[in-house]
Amino acid sequence: QVQVVESGGGLVQAGGSLRLSCAVSGRPISDYNMGWFRQAPGKERDFVAQITWRGITTFYADSVKGRFTISRDNAKNTLYLQMNSLKPEDTALYYCAARVSGTSSTSTLDYPYWGQGTQVTVSS
Repeated sequence: QVQVVESGGGLVQAGGSLRLSCAVSGRPISDYNMGWFRQAPGKERDFVAQITWRGITTFYADSVKGRFTISRDNAKNTLYLQMNSLKPEDTALYYCAARVSGTSSTSTLDYPYWGQGTQVTVSS
């Protein structure tokens, strides 16, 4: 059974930066395609970014493209999300998710393993 634990959230002013981390245990992270999702209060959980198991292919939601960067270090069993130029609308609970598959997906339904989330709050 794989465990996923996010960290790195916090309170930041608009225009600032944060780096989220996601530690995977139980199985090598290299077994999984990984994704970041976020959920604001009263809204659905939305796709943010995803990266294939070797880190060769990445894909981003339009709302974060050019500001966020997803990366992974398979030797450290860790996934990252570098968030720059943060906006108040980026405020949400950010989740890391894992998927055993050779294909990419932006759907929450395709990711069976989830962490508990880390809160990101951007003040204006």
